[in-house]
Amino acid sequence: MPKILAIETSCDETAATVAEYGSRYFQVLENVVSSQIKIHIATNGVVPEVAARAHLQKISPVVKQAIKKSGVSLKDIDVIAVTYGPGLAPSLLVGSEFAKGLGLAAGKQVLPVNHMLGHLYSALVKNPKLPLPNINLIVSGGHTYLVYLAAGKKGLPGKYKVIGSTVDDAAGEAFDKVAKMIGLPYPGGPSVAKAAVRGKHDYLFPRPMLNEKNYDFSFSGLKTAVLYKIAGEKLDISNAQTRADIAMSFENAAVDVLVKKTIRAAREYKAKSISISGGVAANQKLRTELAKAAGKLGLPLAIPDFKLCTDNAAMIANAAAIMLRQGIKPVSPEKIKINPAADL
Repeated sequence: MPKILAIETSCDETAATVAEYGSRYFQVLENVVSSQIKIHIATNGVVPEVAARAHLQKISPVVKQAIKKSGVSLKDIDVIAVTYGPGLAPSLLVGSEFAKGLGLAAGKQVLPVNHMLGHLYSALVKNPKLPLPNINLIVSGGHTYLVYLAAGKKGLPGKYKVIGSTVDDAAGEAFDKVAKMIGLPYPGGPSVAKAAVRGKHDYLFPRPMLNEKNYDFSFSGLKTAVLYKIAGEKLDISNAQTRADIAMSFENAAVDVLVKKTIRAAREYKAKSISISGGVAANQKLRTELAKAAGKLGLPLAIPDFKLCTDNAAMIANAAAIMLRQGIKPVSPEKIKINPAADL
């Protein structure tokens, strides 16, 4: 079986995966992720230069560990896949330059992979026979997309089309900002979700763009509504129950918009399945509510395992395998260039 070494360093996770694939087969042999969460807690967010320095320290040992634990050697690797964007430029440079150097030294070609494409296809890792066409909701720290994924040849995913995106803050970004607003620790998404479980009073925050005749999202206004509620009513955010109520109210509003727009898109585009991906796809309320709504439509819902929701190299390896099956060719290492602002 052909084997892929995938490298992912788009933000604050240094990750490497060794996987093998066939015409309808994909198997992760080893997946290693080195998290930087403890480093960025001090600054309550990711500082690009700090993230890049951490990548520089971890990239070589992480790749070596992935290869060693996979039970294969570098000479067994057929293609090196690496994230070229979108992401933080300093972080992307570490991964891409390492992949280029390794490719040149080992005589391997390199396949540049869009980070968001990795998220788009991530639900297919454990659901390779997911019925297509599919509506995929990508919800990560910096991006929120609704994507129509068509069926391609030989059971492969076909062309995809972004049918909706965020016009300002992404969902994950809003979670982080609201967490900071009410004194919850970084990373904000898990902190808000954890606090929301204890919420009792719903402040009924607005659902921005819910009734617009498009599939775009806006979370800046929702974030501002939280700020105004705290300031206007002089809410005591030092009180644990108040924090929990705000967290629950914000989460309810954000999830409501995400779910209803996804379901509306699935109806309009006559999708045969729904999937979610990205870091916010780990949110339990989003998973539960979208599963209920998809069930009412009679559509299967595919969700990546929790470890494949946040940034990881397994999803990059999976995307690379699909691209290779689709006939997309890797290139010589020196042709690899990063694009921090790459779109899907």
